[in-house]
Amino acid sequence: MTNNLNKALSMLAIATKAGKVVSGGFMVEKSLQQGMANLVIIACDASNNTKEKFINKCTYYEVPYRVCTDSKSLGHIIGKQDRMVVAVTDEGLANQVMSKIDVSLDMEV
Repeated sequence: MTNNLNKALSMLAIATKAGKVVSGGFMVEKSLQQGMANLVIIACDASNNTKEKFINKCTYYEVPYRVCTDSKSLGHIIGKQDRMVVAVTDEGLANQVMSKIDVSLDMEV
């Protein structure tokens, strides 16, 4: 894991402590429908159906998404079991997490 991805995950932990993260398929889907999600993070080891479902929903609701890290790390950073998908509901935190993830993904290419 790159340093910027670690920073993004640390910011995600802060957002969780602030109550600005929802996790799990049902809750993320609900937050998308209610217009509360500002960023959706999908685990890279999620099934193709899960990825496709949330990518389509994010596209429909015009919410940015990123596919990165594994479900174990994603769950661990928010203090839960493995999670395939999480959503950040705070716009400022979502933008910070997204920028760190983008920098980390650019470095991998």
